[in-house]
Amino acid sequence: MALKATIVVGNPKPKSRTLKVAETLVEKLLAPGTYDLEIIDLADHTAEIFAWPSEGMAALNARVAESDLAVFASPTYKASYTGLLKAFLDRYPANGLTGVTAIPVHTGGDLTHAMGPTVNLAPLLVELGAVVPGRGFYFVAGQMDHLDELVEQAAAEYAANLARLATVAGATRAAAASLSAPVA
Repeated sequence: MALKATIVVGNPKPKSRTLKVAETLVEKLLAPGTYDLEIIDLADHTAEIFAWPSEGMAALNARVAESDLAVFASPTYKASYTGLLKAFLDRYPANGLTGVTAIPVHTGGDLTHAMGPTVNLAPLLVELGAVVPGRGFYFVAGQMDHLDELVEQAAAEYAANLARLATVAGATRAAAASLSAPVA
């Protein structure tokens, strides 16, 4: 069974550089052929993101919540993530992302707000129950010529963190009990 990966992009501009950064991160982090990737470009859903209720938005939220890995990417707006991404995340109840490993990503014009994904977006993802395996990733948009190299470094850091978490998970009582429990 393939790992389910999802990218959620909060850039109001469709098919943005922010999307490219997030896609490259997934490509560098996960082995080819081991995952199915869904991309949710919120710019394509602006007509209904503030509609309550919305079956379409509820379906998108559910698909993200069923992901093994979700990358939440946003350009930096006013030292934080966009309102578009916030509106999407506000649709989740408490612990609505439990079981999801989430990586917060920001893009920006310079390093002024490099801590943005770590201090602004990561706490929200944790509040929603997701596991964030390290610092958020910040990418300076002017470095697109070095995209592969910079993203590969970030992916290596996430992979090392996830490997350490897997080691701890393997040693926990709960993991051992769930592995030996009969399947109903």
